[in-house]
Amino acid sequence: MDDSKKIRIDKFLWAVRLYKTRSIAGDACRNGKVLINDYPVKSSRIVNIGDIFVVKKSPVIYIYRIINLLDNRIGPKLVNDYIENLTSEEELQKLDANSKVIFVKRDRGTGRPTKKDRREIDKLEY
Repeated sequence: MDDSKKIRIDKFLWAVRLYKTRSIAGDACRNGKVLINDYPVKSSRIVNIGDIFVVKKSPVIYIYRIINLLDNRIGPKLVNDYIENLTSEEELQKLDANSKVIFVKRDRGTGRPTKKDRREIDKLEY
């Protein structure tokens, strides 16, 4: 791709498959979930090769570096040719913590948990 071509951040985020649609990427920019140099950006912000941007997707804060520019959506296997994931291992472990849900088995017919039962269940989770 020609380096002189200007690519908007919302279109780039959609093209590298960080968001499913371009409008969702634009909403994320508008809501302050996309940062470049620690500042929230508008969806019309032009990106350059070497820019480092932050994407906040609860519960993880992802950090990426732009390697190449593109304006058309690509396959998932090609994403690593255009962005480099700089997210720390601590952040990525937050995804594993959410998948480990403690399930408490309750006997059939005991009804809803009481306030005391609920507090005991919450203690198990943390």
